[in-house]
Amino acid sequence: MRVGTPGFVPARLSEVRAARRIKTQKQLAEALGVVSSTVSRWEKGEIAPDAEALSALSGSLGVRREFFLRPLFESARPMFHRQLSNTLAGDIRYQHSQMKWLQEVSSILQHYVDFPPVDIPDVLKGASWKQLREDDIERIALELRHHWNMGEGPCGDIVGLLERIGIIVGTIEMGTSRLDGLCGWSVEEERPHILLATDKMSFPRRQMDGAHELAHAVLHKNVTPEEFETNIKEIEAQAFRLASAFLMPSTTYPHEVARPSLSSFLSLKERWRVSIKAQIHRLADLEIIPAGYVTDLYKLHSAKGWTKEEPLDRQWPLSEPRVLREALNLVVTSGIRTKRDLLAVEFTMSPKDIERLVSLPEGWFLEKEGELVQLKTRETSHSKRVESLGTVVPFRRQK
Repeated sequence: MRVGTPGFVPARLSEVRAARRIKTQKQLAEALGVVSSTVSRWEKGEIAPDAEALSALSGSLGVRREFFLRPLFESARPMFHRQLSNTLAGDIRYQHSQMKWLQEVSSILQHYVDFPPVDIPDVLKGASWKQLREDDIERIALELRHHWNMGEGPCGDIVGLLERIGIIVGTIEMGTSRLDGLCGWSVEEERPHILLATDKMSFPRRQMDGAHELAHAVLHKNVTPEEFETNIKEIEAQAFRLASAFLMPSTTYPHEVARPSLSSFLSLKERWRVSIKAQIHRLADLEIIPAGYVTDLYKLHSAKGWTKEEPLDRQWPLSEPRVLREALNLVVTSGIRTKRDLLAVEFTMSPKDIERLVSLPEGWFLEKEGELVQLKTRETSHSKRVESLGTVVPFRRQK
């Protein structure tokens, strides 16, 4: 009689199925050559796969056997995403699984490397996100810039800022243009993690996505999953307003708009590095241009074919997150752990999964590690070594 594997964590199977975009239990069952009810009972925790079945699961899903024996990285706080629709349910599950893996990689590396401390001020000062007005959000944007010594000009690289203030950033291909980013707080570390999309990405778009997820980390840390589901539109509107106000401060940016037109927005885009569409939205928020003219600008923007790609989108290279990548390099080059050790002991997902999440070059885990070579000095006789040190000259004793 076969006995199930002790310690099998059913939710881990659901997680990796989402990460591999296997929509149904039936699809996985067919790949394994078992009946779908068996996979269903595994995920429900009614039974556990035996050793042979566990090996088949690991091989089919591209993870180590130990993956299914480790606890989940769960959080009582929600993960903030842009859309919530049944048509996107699979994409959202995929995104959530990647966030959990990012938090797991981050937690492992922090056993070896000290990450920058989290530096997110309490801008709500005990108030609820539900009490925020538009004026409050504008004020918070300026407070954040002051706290991080940014001045009130263009933001610069948002990814570099996020990592400097202690936020862990990862990147993945979302597989859909409707999901741009994700933010979640890790309860274990009390640290926010942000996933940014690489799909058809431009520097201005990444700036807005990074600022949007930063806004969630600042404003919505204590929002419950139930609150997020019920109030997603309001929460998302607050995050977008703060992101826009952070990238285009009310005290400076509007004063540079001599005449609101697509050509002037294009000129400002080169300096502020935010999209033309975001600039139109910003001026509409500040009620600097009337609603009718806003509609005309959006129509003209669409007529020029700028919805998918605007001028200057390819002007600046995308910056990649560095903290996790450099931490891994440090652990290996310092000789603390080898790449093989990390894969065999610490990480349970595949090398490709880790490389994608932390922006390592493809095949990094397969590259041979450099060897430390101890340089030897030429041996000489004791007398020659003494002579080489010079001659000792005694001082005359003063009378």
